Amino acid sequence: MIYIDADACPVKAEVERVATRHGFKTFVVSNGGLRPSQNPLVENVIVPEGPDVADMWIADRAKGGDIVITGDIPLAAKCVEAGARVLKHNGEALTQANVGNALAMRDLMADLRSADPFRQGGGKPFSKADRSRFLDALEREVQKVKREFP
Repeated sequence: MIYIDADACPVKAEVERVATRHGFKTFVVSNGGLRPSQNPLVENVIVPEGPDVADMWIADRAKGGDIVITGDIPLAAKCVEAGARVLKHNGEALTQANVGNALAMRDLMADLRSADPFRQGGGKPFSKADRSRFLDALEREVQKVKREFP
């Protein structure tokens, strides 16, 4: 299965395309406001509003053989710990080997932002190259899951 942390996810359509091609059930989890897919392999899950409700829904279900799409590092850490494969929107895989560093960097950046109210946050815009990298990475992860969990 594939779980998408869908609020602010720029690659929902790409995930649906790859998941459909491989026959993977996909859960698009959000607080609402998304147009439901007509694809029978895609289930839209609307969770109540509140901090991290969508994240908790995904973390409670993700396990080995699943793929989670998220930019949320704490959610990624929980899913990796549960054995799921995790991809960020730019195609970067978060694994046992690097999720701890990603979590530490996230915390450091939050501390820096809170210490300097004039510090401008925000990353670079999502590009076509990011989208392409994501599609390649998702295809690789799907192939690995199909080999490991036939």
